[in-house]
Amino acid sequence: MNELSYDFDHLDSLMDDAGLDALLVTSKHNVRYLLGGYSFIFFSAMDAIGHGRYLPIIVYVKGDRDKTAYIANTMEKGENENTPFWVPHFYPMAWGSVDSVNQAVRHLEKIGFSTGRVGVEPSFLPSDSQDVLRDALPNSAFLDATSVLENLRAVKSPTELALLRDASEKITESMRATIAASGAGSTKHEIIERLRLEETRRGLIFDYCLLTLGSSHNRAGSDQKWADGDVLSIDSGGNLQGYIGDICRMGVLGEPDSELVDLLGEIEEIQQAAFAEVKAGTPGVAAIAGGQAALARQPNRQYTDFFGHGMGLVSHEAPFLLTNHPVAYEGRDADTPLKTGMVLSIETHMQHPTRGFIKLEDTLTVTDTGYEMFGTDGRGWNLGGTG
Repeated sequence: MNELSYDFDHLDSLMDDAGLDALLVTSKHNVRYLLGGYSFIFFSAMDAIGHGRYLPIIVYVKGDRDKTAYIANTMEKGENENTPFWVPHFYPMAWGSVDSVNQAVRHLEKIGFSTGRVGVEPSFLPSDSQDVLRDALPNSAFLDATSVLENLRAVKSPTELALLRDASEKITESMRATIAASGAGSTKHEIIERLRLEETRRGLIFDYCLLTLGSSHNRAGSDQKWADGDVLSIDSGGNLQGYIGDICRMGVLGEPDSELVDLLGEIEEIQQAAFAEVKAGTPGVAAIAGGQAALARQPNRQYTDFFGHGMGLVSHEAPFLLTNHPVAYEGRDADTPLKTGMVLSIETHMQHPTRGFIKLEDTLTVTDTGYEMFGTDGRGWNLGGTG
């Protein structure tokens, strides 16, 4: 992805609302976003090196994109030679969190920024970097800019939506292939490894797989074997150029009996009730309320839970629709109208005492007239051992 998925007027407006004069962006996902989709492959699966860690930094001054800088690892010089970054100031010189932030301070001095309200990402700013900033800019205030960057990413561009759609479809294809190729005696470890290979074969970076078999609610990998008549729930995130597809589908070894059909039908009714409330201009809480109302009508409601959250570069991001359920954040966007291009994950799971863990999780984007779902295949019972 080469074009930027945001505009600077929007960024400046968000900074105005937060009372910020400048940003020091240090999370890999937000650096990637601000650079237009670039991330350094050498550190894609790690941060630590030597005694320190990789800490890329974007410096942005409100209203003046020509002062933007990217402080990078030394080896990123070659990346810029092949595909130049858009930023006017590029410093490929860092190996750790202290030298990178020292260069950020030098850049601020160079452009004449000595005091102001600087937005940082506290969860992604090491303490040694923070110490450097406070010593170098004693007259500046350092404020939490997390929400500014979350709100900047909340509405996805057509390119971002295409990546999320593709990621979701590839995960669904991988799950169906994995279920079909697995059978009696397949262990959870073996099924997870098969899914990893299927996702990798389709160009995804495998993030995780949460898997249950039979009546167990334990979703961790193990040597438990799939047996005839047992259900399987397979919940996986796969990454495509930074964008996460997050889907859950169900399998069964043998034909599903009438009870299983009814149980998955309960899950589906809750999902559809939430979907029906998704539309641009409608408060996000309407989808949550729709799902919760449908859940309250189900015969197995005591075993069932429902949740909805934003999706994109992060598995839980804006819009934030619920408070502390299950990830610790506030449902600050519940009453805010949804916008076209926002992406939601809607999920319902049942921890049935005898039939096991039954779940659907779906990804959809908000449209002017309603929603579009990504990765729609396999939402019923997928039969194991047929491939």
